[in-house]
Amino acid sequence: MGEKWSMLILLLLRDHGVMRFNEIDKAIGDISQKMLAKTLKTLEADGFITRKVYPTVPPKVEYTLTELGLDLVPYIENISVWAFNNLETILNNRKEFEK
Repeated sequence: MGEKWSMLILLLLRDHGVMRFNEIDKAIGDISQKMLAKTLKTLEADGFITRKVYPTVPPKVEYTLTELGLDLVPYIENISVWAFNNLETILNNRKEFEK
């Protein structure tokens, strides 16, 4: 849960409900397909999302939040609000540290 992609994917699924791999990829933009696949697999293994495969050619795969994922989202939102509210201080601290 500590890396940025997991939180972003959970928030995307919260906003969109059901998404396919390519939709998540396009929504994020700067994630490699390998990293996206790895992150989705980890989120599924942890029980935060479900992956549904439809027997079509090519296969259709959809991702949705589980109850556990839905329960986690408000905490992610709180962290996001905190980060936004403290961004200026954090950036100033980094500048001072790099001197």
